Amino acid sequence: MPLSKSARLTGTVLLGAIAAAVTGCETTPGPDDPVMLKLNDMDARLTRIERANNGLVDLSQRMDSMQQQIQVLRGRVDELENSSGKLSKQQRDLYSDLDKRLARLEGTAGAGASGAGAAGAGAAGSAASEQAAYAQAINDLKNAQYGTAVGEFQQFLTNYPQSSLADNAQYWMGEAYYVQRDFSSAATAFRTVTERWPKSRKAPDALLKLGYAQYELKHYGDARATLAEVGQRFPGTDAARLASERLRSMENAQAPAGPHPPSPAPQGDSGDSTQ
Repeated sequence: MPLSKSARLTGTVLLGAIAAAVTGCETTPGPDDPVMLKLNDMDARLTRIERANNGLVDLSQRMDSMQQQIQVLRGRVDELENSSGKLSKQQRDLYSDLDKRLARLEGTAGAGASGAGAAGAGAAGSAASEQAAYAQAINDLKNAQYGTAVGEFQQFLTNYPQSSLADNAQYWMGEAYYVQRDFSSAATAFRTVTERWPKSRKAPDALLKLGYAQYELKHYGDARATLAEVGQRFPGTDAARLASERLRSMENAQAPAGPHPPSPAPQGDSGDSTQ
């Protein structure tokens, strides 16, 4: 018996529903599907790994930057150590030179005093007193009695202003001030040597130490000008060489940075100190 039209329509709808249900089951896995769980886990792990890699890249970049900074700092430390070594050597040389020159002064002053004592009358006595006064001041300077030496050099210049040793006395008085770090008085004493005795053998060293004193007083512009003048007025001398070295160290350190030699006398004093 043939089916009615409505029966055929109902059967078609039921078959479509069953087919859709079957198809849906095949294409849409449920939430507990093992494959989906595995994929979700792998996706989460990959996300964590990616984040960790980004952190490592950032850390690596920061380490590279720090290493570059460390290299720059090491280079600066090497420069400072080299500069410090040179200045330390200068200081040792200056003290050694001072000791040698003071020893020569003692011998010359003693010989002069003996010769003056052998001469006759008042002139001989005056010369002996002059030599003795100078030798006493030099001896106190050598024994680090700087305050006493300053007073003795001042008295010597007052008593014997025309002495052939007057420029030396003025210079060593400046050195006594300098080693006591009275740089203002030292600068005045050294400037007096360069102005009153411009052709003295002490003039190059006095001008050099004037520049040193100005540097210690933080008058850096004046110090540069004075040290440059040493090379211009006294080319080829030890004082000119030391002035050039100090100028270079000032440039490298970009003053006021950098150490300085605290010596009481410049290296390479021109000629015999008693002349």
